[in-house]
Amino acid sequence: MHLAKRIREDYRVERNIRTDLVLEAHELLKENEFKNERREPPGVDVENDGTEDIRITRVRVTSPTGEAAIGKPMGNYITLEVPRLKENDQELYEETCKALAKELTRVLNLKDDSTILVIGLGNWNVTPDALGPKVVSRLMVTRHLLEYVPDQVDEGVRPVCAVSPGVLGITGIETGEIVRGIVDRVKPDVVIAIDALASRKMERVNTTIQIADTGISPGSGVGNKRMELSRETLGVPVIAIGVPTVVDAATMANDTIDLVIDNLIREAKEDSHFYNMLKNIDRNEKYQLIQEVLQPYVGNLVVTPKEIDDVVDRIAKVIANGLNIALHQGITLNDVNRYVQ
Repeated sequence: MHLAKRIREDYRVERNIRTDLVLEAHELLKENEFKNERREPPGVDVENDGTEDIRITRVRVTSPTGEAAIGKPMGNYITLEVPRLKENDQELYEETCKALAKELTRVLNLKDDSTILVIGLGNWNVTPDALGPKVVSRLMVTRHLLEYVPDQVDEGVRPVCAVSPGVLGITGIETGEIVRGIVDRVKPDVVIAIDALASRKMERVNTTIQIADTGISPGSGVGNKRMELSRETLGVPVIAIGVPTVVDAATMANDTIDLVIDNLIREAKEDSHFYNMLKNIDRNEKYQLIQEVLQPYVGNLVVTPKEIDDVVDRIAKVIANGLNIALHQGITLNDVNRYVQ
């Protein structure tokens, strides 16, 4: 545990850089602690898969040491990077739905009669935070049909129910309390929570989907952490699905400065002592300085692309249809398109 303690101390400030993506936490760890080594950090296994259009990274945190290094609970984290996800490409849309459904099927491991509760986290009045409610609006909810008209339901359809509980500012109730009350009443076999996330890189905003079997802490990526939704708090497995829709302004500025310095070093060639000195400034200190400079002008600012309305609708459809295929046996994308417009 000595290594775990040392890593925890080394990265206590670095984790203030806002990201919900385990892939990015792994990248930070490799950049800082293991940049000259080909091996992975202890307690962290990484597997790469997929295609050029849909890159899949599976990160498994297997020990307390890995948990301390990554800063996330032990478990499985699957990231689908789809750089052209924001584009209106029908073929890519279908491929992404199927790839997401395949990864969800592997993680969920459902029985034929498993009851699934889908929670659409977020504020439907704020577009970058409306992903969860938009996904729920496109789901094939079937629990009521199986209860009241089972003879009219196709074979292979599982009982699925869904709810968008809103946020504390709308309801006056902690989202976790609402979800726990529903779980106690419905008694699902698994809970799937969908939420908008935060990234530390602009290119991953609205192009990356993360699946985690460790649950979720709503709002953690933007510094507004609420009650955790996990097996420990709800008593059933919790699968989290998230897409980064915002990036922290200070983090983006920090990364931009690093890129500028790297470019100046390449151009300066031999006469690069000054730029190397700038590059060696502690990243955390630079980040804190940027935050202090921005605070009087923009406060606690997060940034989202201008086309966020159309993009969130498109991504919500991808996630909803990926879920529809994964949750119901024998359902195809064509079936889903006929059911949910």
